[in-house]
Amino acid sequence: MSSSSSPPRGRRPRIDRARTLRTALDLLDRSGLDALTMRRLADAMDVQAGALYRYYATKQDLLMAMAEHMVGGVAEAAAATGDTVWSERLVALARALRAALLAHRDGARVFAGTHATGAHTLGFAETVVGVLRKAGFSDDDAARTLFTVANFTVGHTLEEQAALSAHGAEPSSPDVLRAAVTPRDHPHLHATLSALTDTDFDQLFEFGLNLLVDGLRARHRPV
Repeated sequence: MSSSSSPPRGRRPRIDRARTLRTALDLLDRSGLDALTMRRLADAMDVQAGALYRYYATKQDLLMAMAEHMVGGVAEAAAATGDTVWSERLVALARALRAALLAHRDGARVFAGTHATGAHTLGFAETVVGVLRKAGFSDDDAARTLFTVANFTVGHTLEEQAALSAHGAEPSSPDVLRAAVTPRDHPHLHATLSALTDTDFDQLFEFGLNLLVDGLRARHRPV
């Protein structure tokens, strides 16, 4: 006798946008972006592949929804720090975005390949631009800083996740660099090889973020 919780024989599992999105994120975390296809997603949900297109017309639509989901709560997480100084709030927003992308395997690749305009993504952008405009930055500088912060954060996280996903299957980037750099041909690189091959991604991110903020402080001309 079948369990009372089992679906009636022959009935397909329930499918909707929310379940499709959750399953796609689970599949991403287990197998990575390259393995995420609409067919594999349909198999994981035990449905026909065509059923998915009722909710996501293309894979790009699905990736956009995944990217939007990933950054949910980023602006709120940064606000929870209680920082009131513009530079500290900007740093908190960048850190929160990085953490959100790191929370999912290949999260930065998913986010970088989409142009989401949902409430979460626009909320993050609105918060960044608002922080800067209220601090006295011009509208143009505030908008361009949004792109700079987002591009730096996503780009850094792309490299970080790529390094973390190698799992020792191939020589690591630091090992490759050490083997390629010689004192005779690359004296400056050789002198800085310790820093160039450092895999402390937290430290590297904070250094770049501080450089960005220092440059903004130098440019800051409150009106």
